[in-house]
Amino acid sequence: MSTDFRSAKPLVIAGALLAGPWPLLANGQQTNAISAQIPLEEIVVTSSRIPTPLRELGTAISVIGADEIELRGYNSLADILRTQPGIGVSNTGGQGKATSVRIRGEEGYRTLVMIDGIEVSDPTGTQVGPDFSHLVTTSEIQRVEILRGPQGFIYGADAGGIVNIMTRVGEGDLGAQADLELGKFATQKLDANIHGGSESADFFVSIADISLQGFNSRAADTVLVDDDGYDNTTLHTKLGWNLNDDFRLQLVARDVDARTEFDSCGFPTTHDCVADTEQTTFRLSADYSAGDYTHLFAYARTDINRDNFADGIAAFGTSGSLSRIEYTGSFRPTDQATLVYGVDLKTEAVITTDGNDLSRDQDAVYFEAQGRLSNELFVTAGARRDYNDDFGTHDSVRVTAAYLQTLASGSTIKYRAGYGSGFRAPSLSEIAYNAGPFAFPPAQNIALKEESSDGFDIGVAFTREDGLSLEATYFDQRIEDEIFFDLGGFSGYLQSLGINESKGVELAAQIPVGPRWNLLGNVTRNETNNSEGLQRIRRPELTANFGLGYVSVDSKLRLLANLRISRDAVDEIFGTGRVPLDDYQVLDISGTYRWSEGIELFGQVENVTDENYAEVIGFLVGGTAVSAGVRLRF
Repeated sequence: MSTDFRSAKPLVIAGALLAGPWPLLANGQQTNAISAQIPLEEIVVTSSRIPTPLRELGTAISVIGADEIELRGYNSLADILRTQPGIGVSNTGGQGKATSVRIRGEEGYRTLVMIDGIEVSDPTGTQVGPDFSHLVTTSEIQRVEILRGPQGFIYGADAGGIVNIMTRVGEGDLGAQADLELGKFATQKLDANIHGGSESADFFVSIADISLQGFNSRAADTVLVDDDGYDNTTLHTKLGWNLNDDFRLQLVARDVDARTEFDSCGFPTTHDCVADTEQTTFRLSADYSAGDYTHLFAYARTDINRDNFADGIAAFGTSGSLSRIEYTGSFRPTDQATLVYGVDLKTEAVITTDGNDLSRDQDAVYFEAQGRLSNELFVTAGARRDYNDDFGTHDSVRVTAAYLQTLASGSTIKYRAGYGSGFRAPSLSEIAYNAGPFAFPPAQNIALKEESSDGFDIGVAFTREDGLSLEATYFDQRIEDEIFFDLGGFSGYLQSLGINESKGVELAAQIPVGPRWNLLGNVTRNETNNSEGLQRIRRPELTANFGLGYVSVDSKLRLLANLRISRDAVDEIFGTGRVPLDDYQVLDISGTYRWSEGIELFGQVENVTDENYAEVIGFLVGGTAVSAGVRLRF
């Protein structure tokens, strides 16, 4: 863009005000600009795997609805998540490049991602974590629930936070939707679905294809200085059969086929690098209710294949799988008590670059008691026992409490607290690397052991009937014996002798200003320290979103301005040590306009002020980007 917006930054920052979620209900239905908060009666499932009113939960939960995802306009799910409190993102050169999503300062691989009950962790990754680089926002996403902190013990003892993605269920007469978007960097995105359903059966099938030329992603590329593009095709299917009112069978299947161009690979180093990734997942489940009992049986599997090329020549490839058999049940002996229990049988398998075929089982049982001690006080207490093939038996616990105070004005104050503990066994790849030909002392001589973790948070939230919502949370969590790669000597994986800590405060506000405007925002102050007392890399001490939302009188036009701020982060350079990352603020503006019942126009301007910054040392950002599209519904 020819206009220089840099001189306008102070006005932009002052004018953008507060940022946070658009005024939406958690189920994705849009409200007017008055009711911005998630209703306390809203039902969420992430905390304990069974539907529970938000008012009864002592865990920290955020919810993003489908309308908000559409309005914000980002093509990367990671960019949607970074607008929420307590979440930080590090990206290495644009869409499709390596991306870490950290919840409350913990490593990205501790973030557990579920799609319709399927764990989509990458078993070929070093620490078996989610691959956010290929998680594209698509029309099948109905809502995203985020559990912040290590209180997700039911999903796994190593979960430092959960991103639970729930996709749409087909219903009603046959319908379809098609989104076409064009933008800077030669971006083209087609996102289409067809759906329908009856009382006995339903289906939802979608395809999303995105391609872009991108930009030169790495400063070190002074030779080719070429655009590093990205292509992604995601297929999704959800089929459901309702045998009767109490018994449902469901099949979910996904396939992601992606190609990423990047810089700096191979020996000697080249900047003509390509990574091909194919990930297929499916889950077959049976959900049955019988009076005071519920039962869920499921089998899920994820398979992934990766091939990397340098100068067009195959460099290395990996493949792996993650399979899971699970049962979750619940029993409600009284109106005041619910018991949740389950079995989780997981198998990881990896074929390493040197041809080793590795596998390991980790089985678990868990139990949680939920109690309504009064109409205002709710408590839970649960435990999980994991049996790991290589590292034996480990126990994890979680306790939570929530108390509601109703004021004379009809406003509500909710007080909550939660504590959780867990462990993580060294991954198959970490163990194999230290035992392989590329490791040398000191890593070669270290017998890695399991990590342990624990953390708590306390929070208070105020909600008023006119839509005002204020929330504050303090959190403190620790990782002991953390495993990390030796960036100093590249000898392999080492283990910390002390404790890594992350603690801080999350603030969130949603303030209606008349019937059409909302001020929205969140601020996270996060202090992180490694076992040596140094700030952990790529964790800003302060992140914030400040912005303003508008909806027209006829509700056809919706606008959202979002200012994202990062302050006081550091990175690490081999041979140099720790270096500060520049502070930055990025303004994005997006909007939608409903032309008619079946036609909607949408657009976005990312990085309006053309801010130049880096989330990882040596990797570039693309500057101002404009996109626009049309959404057709049939």
